[in-house]
Amino acid sequence: MKHIGILTGGGDVPGLNSAIKSVYTAAKDRGWLRPGTADANLTGILRGWKGAVRMGTDAKASAGRDTLLLTDDAVRVVDRTGGTFLHTSRTRPDRMGARDLPLHLAGRAATLPHAAGDAEAFDLTDEVVRNLQGHGIDCLVAIGGDDTLGYAYTLHARGFPVIGIPKTMDNDVRGTEYALGFATALARSVDFIDRQRTHIGSNEVVGVFRVFGRNAGFTSLGTAMAISDIRCAIPEHSFDLPALCRLVEQDHRENKSHYALVVVSEGAMWTGGKLEEHGEPDAYGHRKKMNVGEQLAQEITRLTKLHTRPQDLTYDLRSGVPDPYDRIVAATFGALAVELLAQGTTGRMLGIQKGVYTHAPLPDAARGARTVDVTAYYDTERFRPRFSGQLGKPTCF
Repeated sequence: MKHIGILTGGGDVPGLNSAIKSVYTAAKDRGWLRPGTADANLTGILRGWKGAVRMGTDAKASAGRDTLLLTDDAVRVVDRTGGTFLHTSRTRPDRMGARDLPLHLAGRAATLPHAAGDAEAFDLTDEVVRNLQGHGIDCLVAIGGDDTLGYAYTLHARGFPVIGIPKTMDNDVRGTEYALGFATALARSVDFIDRQRTHIGSNEVVGVFRVFGRNAGFTSLGTAMAISDIRCAIPEHSFDLPALCRLVEQDHRENKSHYALVVVSEGAMWTGGKLEEHGEPDAYGHRKKMNVGEQLAQEITRLTKLHTRPQDLTYDLRSGVPDPYDRIVAATFGALAVELLAQGTTGRMLGIQKGVYTHAPLPDAARGARTVDVTAYYDTERFRPRFSGQLGKPTCF
């Protein structure tokens, strides 16, 4: 019998609740849970790594505030909805500023260890381990993207058993071809753009659609794979702006309704251009990027004289219920996480490689995000996905 802790971190995506419920169901089927008792043996940690820092060692004091004992009633219908009922945050416990310290640690700031190379931040990993152990948690299932799983890697390196489940609509987690939320994001993107054709065509304009993808263009490229008459720009390739504009003009001219479509990743930029950032950096050093969709739309109008309609699809793509594929993968990842724990295997992340369920090492954040293989999957001259030469390659590129 094992007492499992489970949390979700980073941006929410559809499929998280399905994964949480699957972990619960698999643990219950193994007889690890005592539903309806104070010793339920599956603790949900609220607000991701923020909850793991704030929860302290007193399980009774943190109940309902930073933790939630999972029960049949708590998980019964959660897989029917998107988001995460455990809520989330972008906290990084090994690099936490003084203003973010919870009250019970603020008074001890003078005795807390500093983060490596940063005298203004604290490394609270030892506190996290003490908190988990104080709650009787034997092992942790962390569901997140590069940042969340990068800290899971750090936690496991300090000796606490962790299993990771990858999620991100960017699909850029190393060690897996697929992360939860990606299929639903593509479905939302394609549906939105297809519906916009009536408006864009009626007004004979160029639709410019911005999607998430700070370092990787999987969402933009995947959208273009499903929509045959759209051009796409991705972060992995600094593109020729005049060349794109010539293709947009051609698309607009040859279309019977005189419109054209472009989808652009938030991190994409043309040669010689600069994508400014704004706001305070988050715990992982990310600042918000200015809207490249609006910038690109302005440039298209300047160079072609065509009217444009820039639209931001980012947060809409991570909202709502998961599609069937994300539900299936989430349920499978959750069950496999418990299976690995039953075998005593930790320090691993569930994933899909070459179309097959597998597990890989927790991703090291220092290696950065997984990115699109431009030569294999992207036609840089046509600004479209490459479909030739795909025999033997994974469907999720």
